[in-house]
Amino acid sequence: MTDQTKIALITGASRGLGAALAEALAPEYHIVAVARTTGGLEELDDRIQAKGGSATLAPMDITDPDAMSTLCRSIHDRWGKVDLWLHTAIHTSALTPAHFIDAKEWFKALNTNATATSVLIPFVAPLLGESGHAVFFDDPKAGEKFYGIYGATKAAQMSLARSWSLETERTGPRVSIVEPRPMPTAVRARFHPGEDRDVLSSTAEEANRLLSLL
Repeated sequence: MTDQTKIALITGASRGLGAALAEALAPEYHIVAVARTTGGLEELDDRIQAKGGSATLAPMDITDPDAMSTLCRSIHDRWGKVDLWLHTAIHTSALTPAHFIDAKEWFKALNTNATATSVLIPFVAPLLGESGHAVFFDDPKAGEKFYGIYGATKAAQMSLARSWSLETERTGPRVSIVEPRPMPTAVRARFHPGEDRDVLSSTAEEANRLLSLL
């Protein structure tokens, strides 16, 4: 690995779209894969190595500011940069009427979807510099019935990303927001149980489509 190695930081990389993006980017990028699920990260690493790529596994919780600070400091000390940051980590709450929202579940979603993003942006921005690229993934459910927790906290995340995108138009880094098509992921299954998953785009297909847009 040389100083010219391109680094892709993927938060939420152990499964679903995050894992598919990691596989699609390797071996062009060295993947820094962040997720809480160690087993999922190790399986991802095996798949990346099988196609000639390499990864650094970071089994960490993005809602832990100290862990994220340590992660970004380690990236800085080792590579001095991040070329591409893909933020796919998300907490999906069960669909529930607004008047039955559980406070514990609300704060868990808020911490993962919004607060962690507000912590990560200042940590990752210096690593991206002027030429790096951050990508966020929209899922516009705000205001839909039964999506009170997920819709509101995901909308807060997107609001942060849109503000950052406008603020960095002239200075960099580039900040993009894309909207994935429905995929047969655990997130989708939680919201649409019993759905015919065969008609949905695979995570690999969608990863390649989204990366082509960028």
